[in-house]
Amino acid sequence: MPSATSTRPAPADRSATSARGLSRARGGAGTPWSRLPAWLRRSALFGALVALWQLYVVLADVSPLVFAAPWDVAVAFAQGWAGGDLAGPTLTTLRLLGTGMAIGTALAVLLTAAAIASTLGDDILSLLTAMLNPLPSVAVLPLAMLWFGLSESALVFVVANAVLWPMAVSIGTGFRTVPATTLMVGRNLGLRGWRLVRDIYLPSALPSIIAGLKTGWAFGWRTIIAAELVFGVAGARGGLGFFINDARFYLDIPGVFAGLVTIAVIGVALDLVFTLIERRTVVRWGMKQGGPAV
Repeated sequence: MPSATSTRPAPADRSATSARGLSRARGGAGTPWSRLPAWLRRSALFGALVALWQLYVVLADVSPLVFAAPWDVAVAFAQGWAGGDLAGPTLTTLRLLGTGMAIGTALAVLLTAAAIASTLGDDILSLLTAMLNPLPSVAVLPLAMLWFGLSESALVFVVANAVLWPMAVSIGTGFRTVPATTLMVGRNLGLRGWRLVRDIYLPSALPSIIAGLKTGWAFGWRTIIAAELVFGVAGARGGLGFFINDARFYLDIPGVFAGLVTIAVIGVALDLVFTLIERRTVVRWGMKQGGPAV
């Protein structure tokens, strides 16, 4: 008697099947738009936004002192990067953001590790996050200026504070959802203290850690730009926020828009980086379901 042939999809095909099912659930299956590559759809939408922008400039006849046309912004953007006027402030802002994120992430890991190690640590972390997580990060800028003066350390402190609390909440959630069986295996292998955190908690909580990094950098990115707008120059030269404020002072409206475009481009690029990291780690390892292709 011939045996029945299984039609169950292979593991390698399940992510593609899931993505197609998600597309059908959204009601986009079969439409010409949904069959286009994701990058082409988003490029078309971006082109439509630019066209609407240009149409508004032409029809509304707005003053160039308050609004810039897309072509003028493109020229200012290209000249700013070619001449270094935008590259220098951008690198300064990214350096301060990276330093603040590293400090905030390290403190978040230490605080959450202490929280799972003792009831006192958990109470301290719960109290601090309840008080400081809802606090707007820029609100601590006056204290940072008082403590650190007109230096880059003040901006790093503000960014670290912005990153620390959402990261701590996300990592804490990941630590609390580690399966009890996994913890039991680790303890049976003799893992205690920091080794248990390093070998069991951190790998198991990786999806929450990456989600926390995505949230933390978004908080930090907004905070550093806002702080630079208020703070001005820190150290040898200013960052993107100072560049935008300086362009506004001299009524260089295309320059203001070029700075805003730079902020948006970096934001999209970093979001794509985190999405790629997710897909190469937690999605590939089966720790999280992947979404539609970017």
